[in-house]
Amino acid sequence: MSSRALVTGATAGIGTSFVHALAARGADLVLVARDTARLESVAAELRERHGVEADVLPADLTVEADVARVAEAVASQDRPVDLLVNNAGASLAGWFGTTEIADEDRQLDLLVRAPMHLMDAALKAMGERGRGAVVNVTSVAAFTPRGAYSAHKAWLTNLSQWADWQYASQGVRVMALAPGFTRTEFHQRGEMDVSGVPGWMWLDADRLVAEALRDLERGKSLSIPSKRYKVLATLARHAPTALVARAAKRGR
Repeated sequence: MSSRALVTGATAGIGTSFVHALAARGADLVLVARDTARLESVAAELRERHGVEADVLPADLTVEADVARVAEAVASQDRPVDLLVNNAGASLAGWFGTTEIADEDRQLDLLVRAPMHLMDAALKAMGERGRGAVVNVTSVAAFTPRGAYSAHKAWLTNLSQWADWQYASQGVRVMALAPGFTRTEFHQRGEMDVSGVPGWMWLDADRLVAEALRDLERGKSLSIPSKRYKVLATLARHAPTALVARAAKRGR
């Protein structure tokens, strides 16, 4: 599928599942995250287990200069990136209007501005070569209004699907990956209480990524892992407004 992939948020959760799945297929990796020590640890494991090249690129994607450095790596024609996975993400525990606006700004930068810049770099570089792919990790939250987080994910899902239709003729595919609740560090880091989420709603990150890569190979512009979340997403998109509003008020 790809000879070299760049994955953001590569040291935990879905990002780690992506780098291992891609390395198992023989892809070399560029790993992006904030924690240099964790990056080096994951890179060493990939080299030892799969025999691939694994470069580390420490970056905070809420910082403009760091986004520019990663975009430069994505755009490189000397060491081309064939697959970009925009996975880095976070969420705030409180609802918009109760949180600090500076925190909302950082989340906007991470979930919207950074993937937009990296996707822009990828489309231009890949379009010039006539091949490549982008996976933008969004969320099923994109299909139900639930504050700023779901709005960010809806924006990225919409742009991803349009970009796939627009650039497929140039050999560049773009896919939005919209998972539901997944067993990772995500909710713990965001200090979110998910104790009320039933067990059947949780996804395994490795299985999620395997399904996403199959969907990418099939040329899908939207991947919603698992039959249960496909059903839930369909219901969310077609449910009466009053029902959607009640669900939105119950929680993230």
